[in-house]
Amino acid sequence: MFAVLKTGGKQYKVQSGDELRVEKLAAAAGDKVQFNDVLMLGGDKPAVGTPFVADAGVQAEVIDQIKGEKTINFVKRRRKHSSKRTKGHRQQLTLLRVTDILASGADKSGVMAAVGAATAGVAVSAAPKAEKPKAEKKAAPKAEKKADAPKADAGAADDLKELSGVGPALEKKLHDAGVTSFAQIAAWTEADVAAMDEKLSFKGRIEREGWIAQAQGKAKG
Repeated sequence: MFAVLKTGGKQYKVQSGDELRVEKLAAAAGDKVQFNDVLMLGGDKPAVGTPFVADAGVQAEVIDQIKGEKTINFVKRRRKHSSKRTKGHRQQLTLLRVTDILASGADKSGVMAAVGAATAGVAVSAAPKAEKPKAEKKAAPKAEKKADAPKADAGAADDLKELSGVGPALEKKLHDAGVTSFAQIAAWTEADVAAMDEKLSFKGRIEREGWIAQAQGKAKG
């Protein structure tokens, strides 16, 4: 009895006891594998598959993982300034010994199916990863805002536009910086003036316009 099986894109005619080399399988030496893609069975009761014979199989034992003979690939390109390339290759193969040919019962034999190494790699990478249970995210405590300079009551704010060089836009900047009254400006020190120059980006203007003196007079008034 013989069988024609398909593996690695090739067809092989085998009998029990035959040794053959096939494209590398995902198996180790000593493993027993089963080919389920049987195209034809020959013997007393021949059967031809459409395309495979149902419930038929070929069992084999893996002898070793080997490499084929080295092949040389030489490519020369015309009109490319004598460009050429030489490359060697050794195909990875699996050496098998056929042990049994099953005309039926292959589906229930329990023998590991013969799977190509490349196919097995794709199957593993395509398998969905088990999702890890998501840990409940605890709400991070919000960073406390730095307290700005205390702002005076809007109803008690002075009209800072009375100072020389202060318009609506500059008055708003002063309010945002926490300055709303003449008394605050009148009490500024040299350090306060330097800090306000940096914050409002008008270095030297406070001294040039004489804001502190103006504010002191308006605060007294």
